[in-house]
Amino acid sequence: MSSVGPELISPRSSRVVAARRLAKRNFRGKERLFLAEGPQAVREAAMHPDTLTELFATPEAAERYAEIIGAARDAGVRLHLASEQVIADISTTVTPQGLVGVCRFLDTPFEEILAARPKLVAVLAHVRDPGNAGTVLRCADAAGAEAVVLTDASVDVYNPKAVRASVGSLFHLPVAVGVPVERAVAGLKDAGVRVLAADGAGDRDLDEELDKGSMGGPTAWVFGNEAWGLPEETRALTDAVVRVPIHGKAESLNLATAAAVCLYASARAQRAAGGCRSVTGA
Repeated sequence: MSSVGPELISPRSSRVVAARRLAKRNFRGKERLFLAEGPQAVREAAMHPDTLTELFATPEAAERYAEIIGAARDAGVRLHLASEQVIADISTTVTPQGLVGVCRFLDTPFEEILAARPKLVAVLAHVRDPGNAGTVLRCADAAGAEAVVLTDASVDVYNPKAVRASVGSLFHLPVAVGVPVERAVAGLKDAGVRVLAADGAGDRDLDEELDKGSMGGPTAWVFGNEAWGLPEETRALTDAVVRVPIHGKAESLNLATAAAVCLYASARAQRAAGGCRSVTGA
């Protein structure tokens, strides 16, 4: 079992240098490691078997978050006491909270997701903003989705901003990465999943689809780029293009908000149709 040593790790330590490099995508991909910053993300990582490999903590944070340190020690994680400057050098946040974990990649092969016969899936196609990607992942988790799929044209889900925006949800549900959108849609259809594109210019209205009772079956939502939505060729792959109705004067909804509306609409319809899940636990 590892334990926190009495001396602070040197800023020039090879371990610190290696962790600092994980802020860059090419190093993350090469090492298949990413950073989890702050107590929430580190706590979730420590609870996920064989994910957290190293933990850097200031003495103050180690004392404040003793239960996280204890969980990491019990899991045999290599622990390093670090100065606030070392934590700031490793972290990508403006105000670090004294804990930074190094984690193994978590992604799940797309075939495994299909084999599990998912009832609700979020597909991120051409999503480039890491904050939006992490927030959609969080929404999918909250709505009870069984998986999230990021296409090869989307942002790296292990980008530190995406990890922070997921608020721990990255550790909760299967995530497939780098899947060509054509393969994602075809695979989901073959698995008996209805694939819907979410687009403000869609010819079908979400309220009308709910009123018709057509939303109760297994469903995958495809969400597009924040600025220009989904390309026509991607929309053409799906079973239908659905818009979230705007009842007020707002021009549109941002990606994460639209994703939350769509995913919860499906979750509610599925629950009413036969209890695919209980989103509220009731």
